[in-house]
Amino acid sequence: MKKRISKPTPTALQATTSPATPITLSVDIGGTGIKMMALDASGKPVSERFRALTPPDPTPDRVLAVLDDLRAQVPSFDRVSVGFPGVVKNGVTLAAHNLHPKWVGFPLQETLQEHWKKVVRVANDASVQGYGSIYGKGVELCLTLGTGLGSSLFTGGRLCPGLELAHHPWRKDKTYEDYLGLRGLEKYGKKKWNDLVQRAIEQTNQLFNWDYLHLGGGNSKHIRFELAHNIRIVPNEEGLLGGVALWRNESGCW
Repeated sequence: MKKRISKPTPTALQATTSPATPITLSVDIGGTGIKMMALDASGKPVSERFRALTPPDPTPDRVLAVLDDLRAQVPSFDRVSVGFPGVVKNGVTLAAHNLHPKWVGFPLQETLQEHWKKVVRVANDASVQGYGSIYGKGVELCLTLGTGLGSSLFTGGRLCPGLELAHHPWRKDKTYEDYLGLRGLEKYGKKKWNDLVQRAIEQTNQLFNWDYLHLGGGNSKHIRFELAHNIRIVPNEEGLLGGVALWRNESGCW
């Protein structure tokens, strides 16, 4: 697949759906694993959850090859939602610190649309997870603790686009991701990492005054401290289940 300059979705490209039951192929691209599942219009799974390891040296071509392999195992679908671990704007990946430099400026949304002949929406993975996790009221922050650190902020159920907390300076000239991502977990160990997560929770509360905090990602399973009543750990599947909610947002901000 060749890299092309992004352009608006062609009007001739339509989802082959009935209004009542569009099937969404929800894709979650991570620094460690790539997951995929088909969902009905209400967000309920209609296929197994398929998973493959993120390839070494994960260039766009290598990741797209894995996506093709997974897609071949999924039943028919009408549209696609993709959660991507980096900054995404208008379907173009602008940064992917935990993948490969070739993702900078890559038109992932258009590429998948042309290759799979389905309508596609691509968003930051933490935004998709947030859509699948939030209650839809007040100020809600979603943090995903995985290979890196994902973040999304919602007010009244609407995404505040552009939040990228991971690479914001935090302590001793290091970023939130340096401490809370997989590198931090491996460097400091689980006990110290738990202390750092607690400090980050306090810091983000002071910064955003959130009403609810949703913690996801594969490393949230290592949390050992007691959570306040308005903080919860959400299962990894929310990163896929949010794929349907992504299509309910018609503002263009995802």
